[in-house]
Amino acid sequence: MNKILNFLASVITIGSVCISANTIAADAQPAVNEAKITIDVPVTLKEVNLVMNMDHIALAGDLPIGMKYMDLLNKKMKMDKASGHIIGVFHGPAAYMTLNDQAYNAERKVTTGNPYKALIEGLVASGVQIEECAVSMKGNGWTNKDLLPVVKVNTGAISRITQLTQEGYVQIQP
Repeated sequence: MNKILNFLASVITIGSVCISANTIAADAQPAVNEAKITIDVPVTLKEVNLVMNMDHIALAGDLPIGMKYMDLLNKKMKMDKASGHIIGVFHGPAAYMTLNDQAYNAERKVTTGNPYKALIEGLVASGVQIEECAVSMKGNGWTNKDLLPVVKVNTGAISRITQLTQEGYVQIQP
């Protein structure tokens, strides 16, 4: 038994030395972020009209990619002083993301409340319009009182996205 413990102790010590050596070596090398990036195609936005088709769940970790894109583009628009609008249209399997805490808990069978609430409220506060599909609501038995107060309801997502693209909006589907 003592031989096994001594062996494990030596392995742990060797592993610690290797980790320390790797950390020191990594610190001695320039970070990738420090390398200079040359922009060949600079992008300055003048006008943006975007509809984000939020019809399915696409996550980077726990962060919905579509919401992240809306946030990044909204910041870019402000930086470039671009005009236009960003509209997120939620429907289908992603429709539940606009529910208030009580409705979210009932729908998802949890007690955590809606983890997307702060993201949605932040997007709306920064100028992004968030809409929910009435067809998805009807199919799930939800009413307006089940939604976050900042969410608007459209007649139907497919019709709304069609309308917006006909008005010149670019559709992105993350």
